[in-house]
This record gives sequence, structure tokens and C-alpha cells, in this order.
Amino acid sequence: MYQLYYAPDNASLIVRMVLEELDADYETILVDRSNNFQRSEEYLRLNPNGLIPVLIMNEQPIYETGAIILSLSERHRELAPGLNDSERPQFLKWLFFLSNSVHVDLRQLFYPQQYVGETTEALFEHRQLTEQRLKQRLAALDTHCAAQEGDYLMDEEFTVLDIYLAVMLRWVQLFPREQCCLDGLHEYPALRQLCDSVARRSGVRAACEKEGIADPFFDRPSHAQPSEGSAT
Repeated sequence: MYQLYYAPDNASLIVRMVLEELDADYETILVDRSNNFQRSEEYLRLNPNGLIPVLIMNEQPIYETGAIILSLSERHRELAPGLNDSERPQFLKWLFFLSNSVHVDLRQLFYPQQYVGETTEALFEHRQLTEQRLKQRLAALDTHCAAQEGDYLMDEEFTVLDIYLAVMLRWVQLFPREQCCLDGLHEYPALRQLCDSVARRSGVRAACEKEGIADPFFDRPSHAQPSEGSAT
């Protein structure tokens, strides 16, 4: 059994969706953000960066969202091209792009003070540059998906990449609460189609239900109403 340290509608949602799609046996442990449990001594022993999620696998903590979902796909031999598959390098390219570029941009957009401090001028300029860079990345992803015959990043093969991307597209329409970056996905029709396809997956729907996330999940979504814990 896996143990997933989670907070509702955080990056742990990506891992929960993957676990549900794999029909894996897991239990969840709430990281209560309302009292900053992610900064507690207990949690920092699992992830010294104080970030969510952590997955206990083989009795050891694994953090970094991309590393967790890659490990799960390899262990279960599902939701990713195999090690000897000719498409494996392309899969890894997109995984690292999502993890190192898109996800990083979102963190900078949501927590700008951690990067540029509290100065109003610096925060404004940082937000403008981050939004511009993020939208360029989303446009590139949309162009790639539009050129595929299938609905997914890997053409017709549904992978962990599609879950990762769809959840991040959800967040960019919800946070920061005072001024979110996107109002719907109308500017990115191929990404909207990807999200529609991901939203129909049974494991994805099960994960959303468990975290109090209502349909539509990814295009013009609403904030989670979880039964426990807080998303922020």
C-alpha cells in the first residue's frame, strides 16, 4: 500500500489521479495547510523543502511530483511508454518540460514574494514577465497537441503527462485568487480538448470526487470544497 501525504487541490491531486487510474492500493494522510503542517518538523523529515506531495513507496518518502508519477508509471508499467519504447525520449522531454518549466512558472506566479520579495514594483514586473512566459509555453503545448491525431500529448496514448498538464491548467484559472492568469481555455482549443478527454477518465473523476472538486474540473473550474483540509 502507498501512503500519500496530500492537501486538497495541491500537486498531490496529480498523484492521486495517477494512483486512481492505476487502481493502486493507497491511503491518504492530510497535510493541513491551515496550520502550516507542511512546515512542521514531522513533515520536514519527509520532505525538507516543505512542499506537497510526499508518497511513501517501499517504506521510503518520495517527493517532487514528476519523480513520483514517473516512478509509479514505471513500477506499474502503465501510463507511460516502456523503457525500450521509441517514444520514451519524447515522453521524458515533455515530463521534464512540465515539471521544470510550466510547474515552476506556476509557483512563481502563485508565490512571487518567495522570488522577488515584497516590493510592489518588483512584484508587478515579475507577474507580467511570468504570465508572458507561461502563456508562451501554453501556446507551444497547444500547437503541439493540435498537430496530433489523438487528444493527448503523446498523440492517442493517455499518459501521466496529460493528468499533470490538465491539473496545472485548472490551477492557472483559479490562482492567485485575486487575479488569476486565465479565464477559461478558449485561447488554447487543443489543450481544452485534452482536458475534456482527461475529465472523462474514471480515475480522474474519482480523485476529484474525493477532494471535493466539482465538474467541470479543468475548463472554467470552481474552487474545491473538500471535506477536510485546505487548498491554500
